[in-house]
Order: sequence, then C-alpha cells, then structure tokens
Amino acid sequence: MDFSPVSVIGPDIHQRPSSDSLSPSNDSVAPGDIAVGVVIGRASEYFDFFVFGIASVLVFPAVFFPFVDSLQGTLYAFVLFSLAFVVRPLGTVAGMWLQRRYGRSAKLSLALLLLGCATASMALLPSYQVLGVGAIALLALCRIGQGLALGGSWDGLPSLLALNAPEDRRGWYAMLGQLGAPLGFLIACSLFAYLWGNLSSAEFLDWGWRYPFFAAFAINVVALFARLRLVVTHEYERELDANELQPCSLRELISTQSNNLLIGAFAALASFALFHIVTVFPLSWVMLYSEQLIGEFLVVEMVGAVLAAAAMPLSGLLADRIGRRSTLGLLAVLIGVFGLFAPVLLGGGILGQDAFILIGFVLLGLSYGQAAGAVTANFLPHLRYTGAALTTDLAWLIGAAFAPLVALGLSARFGLVAVSVYLLSGAVCTLLALRANQTLSLRDQ
Repeated sequence: MDFSPVSVIGPDIHQRPSSDSLSPSNDSVAPGDIAVGVVIGRASEYFDFFVFGIASVLVFPAVFFPFVDSLQGTLYAFVLFSLAFVVRPLGTVAGMWLQRRYGRSAKLSLALLLLGCATASMALLPSYQVLGVGAIALLALCRIGQGLALGGSWDGLPSLLALNAPEDRRGWYAMLGQLGAPLGFLIACSLFAYLWGNLSSAEFLDWGWRYPFFAAFAINVVALFARLRLVVTHEYERELDANELQPCSLRELISTQSNNLLIGAFAALASFALFHIVTVFPLSWVMLYSEQLIGEFLVVEMVGAVLAAAAMPLSGLLADRIGRRSTLGLLAVLIGVFGLFAPVLLGGGILGQDAFILIGFVLLGLSYGQAAGAVTANFLPHLRYTGAALTTDLAWLIGAAFAPLVALGLSARFGLVAVSVYLLSGAVCTLLALRANQTLSLRDQ
C-alpha cells in the first residue's frame, strides 16, 4: 500500500496562501510563538483530563461506586470518563457560535473558565456515602462540563502553526503542539504518585485525591493568560483572517466536506486508539489483576511519558523526510504489530507490563506527534478552521472515548486478546482512511 506524500495529500493549489503572504515580517506571528501557545494550552487541557482518568481507577470506584465490586466500579467510572468525549463536538459547535457573536477571546475565556471550574468542582464533591446517587450525578455533570469546555476551547493555533511552518518542516511544527499530551500526563501522574506514596489509603480516599483537581484550576488560569496574550493581538487576528481561519456554516461544512470529516477522523485512529490503551487502561488492569505496586507502576508510566515526549521530535524528523501521511501509515502498521503482542506483555508479570508501557509510549509519541490535522489540507480554506476542530473531536470520540471501558470490560470477560483486537481495528481504520484519501486525491487531480 502506497502512502507517499504526494499520493495522500492531494492537490492543494488554491488552499494555501502564497509564500509572500506568509513571509516573516516585523509584525507577523512567529511559528515559535504559536507553538508555545499551543503547548501551554494543550498541556493544561490534557492535565485536566488525565487527572480524571487516573482518578477513575484509583479513586472513583471506592468513593462514588462502593456499592459494587472493584471491577464494576471501575467500569462505571469509565462510563463517566467517556461522557466528555461524547459532548465535545457539541462544545465545539457552541464555541463556534460564541466566537461569531462575541469574539475569539471571549469564547476562549469562557471555555477555559468552565474547564477549570468543572475540574475544581470535582474536588468539592461529596462521596456516595454522603449524597448517594446525587454524588454520581454531580460527577457526571462536571465531566460533561469538561467535555463542552474542551470543545469550546478550540483557538485555531494548530492550524495556524501548520500554515506558517516552513515548507520542509511541517512535520516538525505539527509535532510541537502535541507535546502538551505527555507533559499533561506527566504532571498529573506525578501528583497522584506523590499523594499515593505519602498518604495512607484512608487519607488518600478521604481528601488526598482532591488536590490534583484543585491544582487544575490554577494551571488553567496560567494557560488562559498565556493563550490570551497571543490570540488577542492584532498580528494573530490578521494571520487568522489571511488564512481564512474563522468559524464557518456547519450546514455547509457537512454538506460539502462530509467525506473529509470522516477521513480526517479515521486517518489517525490508530494513534487515538493507542492513546488511552497505554495511559488509563493499563493502570486499571494493574490495579485489579496485577501484583505490581501502584506507586511503582505510576513511576513507570511517568518514564513512559518522558519517552513519548522524546519520541515526538523523532516523529517530526521522520514526517519531514517521508511525509506526514506516510508516517501515519507506517506507525499504524507498527501499532498493529504491537497490538498482537499486547496480551503476552500485559499478562507477562511486572516485567512484561513495564515493557508494554514503555514500548507503547514510544509508539504513542511517534504516532500522536503527527495525529493533529492529518488531512486538514483537504478542506477548503474557509472551512478548515471548523473542519479541523470537528475531525479532532470525532477522532477522540471514535478512537479514544470508550477505549478504557471496552478494553477493560472485554479483557475481564474474554482475556487480554481484546486489547489486540482494539488496537488492530484502529490500525486497519487508519490504513483504510489513508487509502480512501489517496483515492479521492487522485480522482480530483
């Protein structure tokens, strides 16, 4: 199967501004400045989500679902975990409406305020023992708030970064924005590891677990000011206008670009499928079925996050050499191969579980480094801003939202071969989407 850069990118003659319009000037937005804004923004968002994901394993089964066994409680927590990804597209649509009516800075401020408040509110929730099912309902409401906020926080920075990147370094600059994921996970995992290792079980479940949720609010405040410092500038607004990165009609987008929406959602599905299979799911498996100490396993995951961050620059170099879509195709194959060995590694005791985490995080860094806007250039210029946001939302929903729930539920019933099936299905979907993109590109030439 051919995934050469020319065959999968397709024609884009009228979609990219001329080189003159993007040439550096004294009042232009430098790609490096955009990258800093993207990293800070994404790190804060991922921190909020990973705090919830880790707590879904270590905290929520005991605090909110004590009326069932540990496995069932974790599965219930994973149901709540998925809610944010289900409502995220709705948050994007609502955010686009707010931006058209009140402006980008107002939308971003409201979205990040909602994200921080929803996350911090979780720290104040009473347990099931105090409020009963009402506590679960409030937790679900806060999780929905996180999802709506994340959808509404789309600022167009990744698209602008891609368009302003030098012709021969687009893969490198695409990778920079993705660094927020391992950074956010590393911070969240570090906090929980510290609290888990320095508090008694009773102290941790009573009040210790609440600190990371409080910290999320402070981190979001810092991220908000860092991003507003960039997005409210005249230079940034001018760049967005020049590249037509503004909200568009949802009806026009769906009626004219539905194929690109689907291809964009599935093109990086292997990476999104792997995302929670190596971050959240293994923690639940070790918690329920392994003799490995949770504190030690959290440290291994922290090392994995560092490896993922180190692998992302390599993904940028690789993508600039062979093309971003070719890189996604190659990594999809490697993720599929990794999936075949997942049962052996996860079922191979402490050494095997650690190997699963470390290898998986390296693959995640390589693949996720190029997952953002994999086929964004397919969209017409005035549809690219909203199209990129919704393809990302759909990729999260299809590939990652239910990954911990499905992987743990099926593995508990049928064995760890379910993890192989899940990763293989993601790899196949990516390869089919890239082939479909190639076919459409050749047809349009």
